[in-house]
Amino acid sequence: MTHVGLGGTGAAAGGSRNLRGYVATPAGAGPFPGVVMIHEAFGLNDQIRRHADRLAAAGYLTLAVDLYSDGGPRRCLVGTMKSMITGEGRVFSDIAAARSWLKASPLCTGRTGVIGFCMGGGFALLAANDGFDAASVNYGRLPRDLETALRGACPLVANYGAQDRTLRGAAARLESALDAVGVEHDVKEFPTAGHSFLNDQEEGPRALRPLTRVMGIGPDPAAAPEAWRRIEDHFARHLKD
Repeated sequence: MTHVGLGGTGAAAGGSRNLRGYVATPAGAGPFPGVVMIHEAFGLNDQIRRHADRLAAAGYLTLAVDLYSDGGPRRCLVGTMKSMITGEGRVFSDIAAARSWLKASPLCTGRTGVIGFCMGGGFALLAANDGFDAASVNYGRLPRDLETALRGACPLVANYGAQDRTLRGAAARLESALDAVGVEHDVKEFPTAGHSFLNDQEEGPRALRPLTRVMGIGPDPAAAPEAWRRIEDHFARHLKD
């Protein structure tokens, strides 16, 4: 498990000049399927590294890409969110560079998936039609023109929480759009769960945590194990076979 620089390929295509990420490598000789992991708005922190370690333990060479490589959250957050709204720009170059880095690794089979959480879930959804073999979207925001964004997407598994006040109805809208464009999918809304329910601890400034709880944001140890099983089963079906 280590932090790596991803070279200049992303910068050449309009991505981050100093793009880096955290690599979690499975035990054994390999090669392994690769997964690009996209972090929440808080950035590439210990929570995301634990998520990456978990996927590595399940047999995936996992690269958690740092979308804030060129200046940290304060300097990069606004531009990052603009990329989500427009569906283009630096972030997508960075995700493509991360996928290329995995594919070029001798430890990778060449099959790749993408997974994201919160903000990263929105980006994973938008990247699902850009060369990946499988995608996992976890409480990710939906683009305005959802069907257009999903045409040609790879098979997708999605997890949402019914108690998430920030994304009411998102699971149903996503499933309807995936049905409409004929993309293989498995979407579930967990009755007890809220936003960020796959996390194993609360995130963000302590002073704001009472508010985030009211908004339905935080871990759900009851729902998380099933959601993780769904993710691992989906990736096993589309990346390992």
